[in-house]
Amino acid sequence: MSKEIIYTNQAPEPIGPYSQAVKAGNLLFVSGQVPIDPATGNVVTGSIKEETTQVMKNLAAVLEVSGTNFNAIVKTTIFLSDMALFAEVNEVYGSYFTGNYPARETVAVKGLPKGVNVEISVIAAL
Repeated sequence: MSKEIIYTNQAPEPIGPYSQAVKAGNLLFVSGQVPIDPATGNVVTGSIKEETTQVMKNLAAVLEVSGTNFNAIVKTTIFLSDMALFAEVNEVYGSYFTGNYPARETVAVKGLPKGVNVEISVIAAL
């Protein structure tokens, strides 16, 4: 099975030794995206809805450069700094799908990179 590294300047630069996404066979594995504005490199601060919107925009950019979109996602993982943020994150997250939702888990963690409140990774079928 071949492995192809996916990159776009429309999503944040990786902040460690990983790729934005990797295509392997007919699957796309998108690394966790945090609310960093790729144009400035700055963390988007403000409400959790603003943070989540930036995360979803970053995911959209990686999906687009891979030739796909949110409809192809089969699995997501959402990491939250506090489970009390779940309802607002879920509201924004859900607005990017039109039914046939992917499988998902949501977990609260002790901390996330750069002190953000939300990180989302996805797996898509190509």
